[in-house]
Amino acid sequence: MKSVVIHTEGSVCVEERPVPRIEADNEVLVKVISSGLCGSDIPRIFAKGAHYYPITLGHEFSGYVEQCGSAVSDLAPGDAVACVPLLPCFACNECEKGFFSLCKHYQFVGSRSEGGHAEYVVVKRANLFRLPKEMAIEKGAFIEPVTVGLHAFQLAQGCADKNVVIVGAGTIGLLAMQCARALGAKSVTAIDINPEKLRLAKSLGATHALNSKTMSAQEISAVLAEDRFNQLVVETAGTPQTVSLSIEIAGPRAQVALVGTLHHDLTLSATVFGNILRKELTLIGSWMNYSAPWPGQEWRTAAHLLSEKRITLEPLIAHQGDAESFVHAVQALNGTPMPGKIVLRFS
Repeated sequence: MKSVVIHTEGSVCVEERPVPRIEADNEVLVKVISSGLCGSDIPRIFAKGAHYYPITLGHEFSGYVEQCGSAVSDLAPGDAVACVPLLPCFACNECEKGFFSLCKHYQFVGSRSEGGHAEYVVVKRANLFRLPKEMAIEKGAFIEPVTVGLHAFQLAQGCADKNVVIVGAGTIGLLAMQCARALGAKSVTAIDINPEKLRLAKSLGATHALNSKTMSAQEISAVLAEDRFNQLVVETAGTPQTVSLSIEIAGPRAQVALVGTLHHDLTLSATVFGNILRKELTLIGSWMNYSAPWPGQEWRTAAHLLSEKRITLEPLIAHQGDAESFVHAVQALNGTPMPGKIVLRFS
């Protein structure tokens, strides 16, 4: 089988490898159809961020069940599935409370074990989500990134009738923005520094698309003045500047959900910190995308929205192709952020 393999820092290649075999009775062999590159994979490829090398990454994939272990009775060959990459221990105190995202004894497909950037992969049954029959198999590769925003919404007790502000119009932000609209948000605002992403946000239904490079926090707040109450601000960019901006533009008693992962230290000025107190903001940390019952309502909602075609995916895809073209697209990044989702497709 073809597999996209990372050997050393920045070394990405296509190799012929044996089809993996089921070795435990709770494992499933999956024939991969579509597998997306996640932003978190970039440091694994270019900054020695993987747990081991060589490794095949890929935790955003969908495909068909090829074979099941003897203990798997609820899946059969031919069933369409998507990867649920986290494998919590299901035994610690956090897991017993259903806080699966907070498990400290977890495994993770495509990071701590081989992933879906290959024609076949073996995973535990718990790492698979059955796709609705009406969903196109390729869309299943987007369920995991869709659930990232949905998890933040769930922690915020929903987004219906709220004025939702998405700070960071990358793939996660634009998926979250579309979910908010589909789930009944009163208004949806996208904020970014990239004019093309803002135009895309507007075409996908944003009420406002605001450029934080050319507008100050005060100017953005003025535009949002009528939408300042019952507000949910979702930060997805993961930079110190966007975290600070999210606090500055938040309305009175707004919820501020922090989704983006920071790679640089965050320092808040006394004035910005004072906004948290003076506006009585609620800060929500959102980590991964799981809840009880496993893998969580986020996954069922994502599948429903994708099946009902309430989320548009095509404009978010920067590249889609076979293993060789996928490798070229990844190499071209040279460690920089993706301009859009890069997707590996197998026939």
